[in-house]
Amino acid sequence: MSRIWESLFSKNGLAARYIAKELLDLEEGQRIPRVSDFTDKLDLGRGTVQGAIKVLEDLHAIQLESRGHLGTFLRKRDVNLLYEIAGIGPIIGVMPLPYSRRYEGLATGLIEELQGLNIKVGLAYMRGAIPRIEALKSRRYDFSIMSLLAAEKAVRRFDGLEIIRDFGEESYVTSHKIFFSNGQFNSIKDGMRVGIDYSSIDQAEITLRECKGKQVEFIESGYMQLFSMLKEGTIDAAVWNSDEENTLRTFPSSDFTSKEANELAAKATTAVVIVESMRNEIKERIQSINIGNVMRTQRLVIEGKKYPHY
Repeated sequence: MSRIWESLFSKNGLAARYIAKELLDLEEGQRIPRVSDFTDKLDLGRGTVQGAIKVLEDLHAIQLESRGHLGTFLRKRDVNLLYEIAGIGPIIGVMPLPYSRRYEGLATGLIEELQGLNIKVGLAYMRGAIPRIEALKSRRYDFSIMSLLAAEKAVRRFDGLEIIRDFGEESYVTSHKIFFSNGQFNSIKDGMRVGIDYSSIDQAEITLRECKGKQVEFIESGYMQLFSMLKEGTIDAAVWNSDEENTLRTFPSSDFTSKEANELAAKATTAVVIVESMRNEIKERIQSINIGNVMRTQRLVIEGKKYPHY
C-alpha cells in the first residue's frame, strides 16, 4: 500500500471518505461547498476538512480550481475512485434467468462493459418481473433488467422508479408467440385451457390481450413450467418467448391475432434498466454504459462467436 493510500486511515483520510460521498453528487464544473459548509454538515474541524480535500487531490480523485470570490470549482473528478474512497461497494443488478443466448449475451455485455469502466458489478437472476421489482424496491438489488413493457407498468404503479437505459428492439427477446400442445390448433379459441404466469408482466399481459373476449380457462403456472404443461397436454396453449429454441422445435406456434397483443409484444422485445429515482450514485454508473458495446457483445454470443460469462 502506497503512503498516499495509507493517508486514508489518518484523521484527514477518514474525513475524506465522507467528503468523497458529498462530491459524488456534483458534476464537473460545479462549485463545491465551502469549507464552512462541510464543517457544519459533517461536524468536522476546519483544518480536518482542508486536510481531507488535500488527500482527495493527492489521490487524483479530484482536481479543483479556485476562482477567487466566486469560490472553488470541481474541475475534474474520477468517479470510480471517489466511489472506492467513499467505501461504496459494487453495484448488484437482477435480470431474468439466462435460459436463452440472448439473455446470456445481454448479461455478458453488461458485465464486460461495466468492468471495462472499472465499475465493480454483480448480477443475480430471478424469474418474473414482479419479483424483480419487489427485490429492487426492498434494496436487495441496485438495478433491474426487464422489458420496456414491464418497466413502464412498474413506473406507473410504484412511485420512485425510473427507466434510465434502453437497449433497443430485440435486445430482450426476438418476439413472443403462441405455442400449442398439438398441431390441430393454430389460434386461441373458446374452450381452450391457456397457461398464464401472473408474476411475468409480459407473459400475463400479452396472454390476457390475446384472449380478450374469448371463453377460455386460465391455468396459472410458473413460466418455466409452461413447457412441461404443453408437453403433457394439461394446457392447450401458452404465450412463450420465441428465443427458446427447444420450444420452437417441439410445439407448433402462431403469431398473435389481437392488435393489442401485438402492440404489447413489440414493447416486450426491448430490454431496459430500471432503478430507484433517488439513487443518484447508481444512476450515474449505469448511465455511463455504452449501449453499442453491450449490443455488440450480445450479438457475438448469439452467433456463437463468443463464450458467455456472467
